[in-house]
Amino acid sequence: MNSEKTILLTIDVEDWFQVENFRPWIPFETWGQQELRVEKNTHRLLDLFDSIEMQPANFPISKPQADDYELSFVSNQLKNDGQPTTNNAHTKKVKANFFVLGWIAERLPHLVREIQSRGHEVASHGYNHNLCNQQSTFDLKKELTESKKLLEDITGSPVLGFRAPNFSVNDEVLKTIEDCGYLYDSSYNSFSLHDRYGTISLNGQAKKGIAHKLSDNFFELPISNLCFRNPMSYLLSATSLKRKDRDRFVLPWGGGAYFRLMPLPVFTAGVKNILKEKNAHLFYLHPWEVDAEQPKVAVASYLNKIKHYTNVRQTEMKLKKLIKNLSHCRFITCSRYLELSA
Repeated sequence: MNSEKTILLTIDVEDWFQVENFRPWIPFETWGQQELRVEKNTHRLLDLFDSIEMQPANFPISKPQADDYELSFVSNQLKNDGQPTTNNAHTKKVKANFFVLGWIAERLPHLVREIQSRGHEVASHGYNHNLCNQQSTFDLKKELTESKKLLEDITGSPVLGFRAPNFSVNDEVLKTIEDCGYLYDSSYNSFSLHDRYGTISLNGQAKKGIAHKLSDNFFELPISNLCFRNPMSYLLSATSLKRKDRDRFVLPWGGGAYFRLMPLPVFTAGVKNILKEKNAHLFYLHPWEVDAEQPKVAVASYLNKIKHYTNVRQTEMKLKKLIKNLSHCRFITCSRYLELSA
């Protein structure tokens, strides 16, 4: 495993009206009537990534071994993704993952092709932003296979990754994702105080960097959080909390609203702490989080409006500064990370 610090930038490509926090006030059947702003906002992120000058790359490119199936599989699938195959000190660029909602891809196929043409990885975010752990296996398989096929038809390349809306996974969901032909999932968020985040079993699983190898050909790339030993765990021993939740204290540090709410120096310090321990940080954001002019859902609850709108005016510049603060790291796609982690 290469020891260079790695940032995995991941973008969940959905629009402002598709977020779960607004579902009670903007039901699915009204989506077609809403103002579509995701294309402009995704272009802002693509342009931001292209505009940043990185420090020269200085890391070896791993080559697949004959007996390493998953590595050779990734290498074969990534022939056309725009990633460099040689170490060129003058071509280090910010590369990211874009988990695209099928509903968006169906209406904006040219946006999906634009993401790919800029050298980023296109992956699936499902079709209609349904919570995976609340669907039947039949319905989930339908979303997984249809969104994968749609994106592959648009890009002409295999789609290897999936991200569940609102990180809504469990062990059964992960098995279904694997069965539908994905190489990896990136949906596990260990912050247990959010009621929509799912839980999975990772004990005893082999690791490749921050990736958990769940089977010979399937990996979990979890969202990065800060974890501390809980000094008060002994006081919680009599509670109904699971032992893992009593013994550790997890702070959400992967991005999204937590990134918007925290001062940049504090967030950057936390990322560097994670990098020091694990050599990699997986970050996520949504295109609507850089859009201060998006429509306001006045009827939404006060708390949901706070979560959604706070500091969106500063997000774009804040993200640019974060990337520059971490410019000594390599910014690569999830599939590339799995390849280099063998």
